[in-house]
Amino acid sequence: MTSSGMTTSGMTTSGPAVEIWAWSGCPSHEAAGDQVRSVLGELGFAGVPVGLRWVETDEEAERLHFVGSPTVVVDGRDVLPPPPATPPSLTCRIYHRRDGRVSPLPDPDDLREALGGAVAAHTR
Repeated sequence: MTSSGMTTSGMTTSGPAVEIWAWSGCPSHEAAGDQVRSVLGELGFAGVPVGLRWVETDEEAERLHFVGSPTVVVDGRDVLPPPPATPPSLTCRIYHRRDGRVSPLPDPDDLREALGGAVAAHTR
């Protein structure tokens, strides 16, 4: 587990694999991990570990279709997928909040809906 409370990628659990995919050039991954853990707790999934996976090469970004840091992933899928034409890139990700502002983190309500659906689907 890292100092921010995130586990390293590659672990196995009986629940969903929740990860933050991050690029070292963008500082938002720790705040994203805090946000994800908070939302999981609100949804009754406080015990679900949140992993951290570093994406550091263009080749890896292409293979994962990584569109920026931080990306919240459940079982290998971006829970807030970008438009299909968004190119993979080692960059800081920009999210659009429901109130129209841009942010380095997802809108909490969007994240709550996406994580709730993804984690619940895994536990059925």
